[in-house]
Amino acid sequence: MEFSGQYLTYEEYKALGGTLDLTPFNLLEFEVRRKIDEKTFNRLKEVKDIPQEVKICEYKLIDSCSNYEKALNNKNIASENIDGYSVSYSSSLKEVIETKDTEINNIIDTCLFGVVVNNEHLLYCGV
Repeated sequence: MEFSGQYLTYEEYKALGGTLDLTPFNLLEFEVRRKIDEKTFNRLKEVKDIPQEVKICEYKLIDSCSNYEKALNNKNIASENIDGYSVSYSSSLKEVIETKDTEINNIIDTCLFGVVVNNEHLLYCGV
């Protein structure tokens, strides 16, 4: 499967210190690019020269989402009842699930605040 329109290439990701293999990187890059596009109202879709701030933002988002997936795969089960089949997860997993979107939004807001592309602020929502 070919991934096009990436804001951060795999080579740039590796140069920044990324440790994921190519396929997991491509999948997470696609996911975080969609989040960035959502917050920027697709202002980057037709931009040829992606600003450095966007690349760093994607790197941080990929790292965050990768850690989130690791926590989900860790399955921090606190207790399990077979008779009525119920599973309780430790509070740390619940916290990871509850804070993922908040963390993503915070990273985007911090990295892209004040970034101007084509004479328009990326995070401008209108008045």
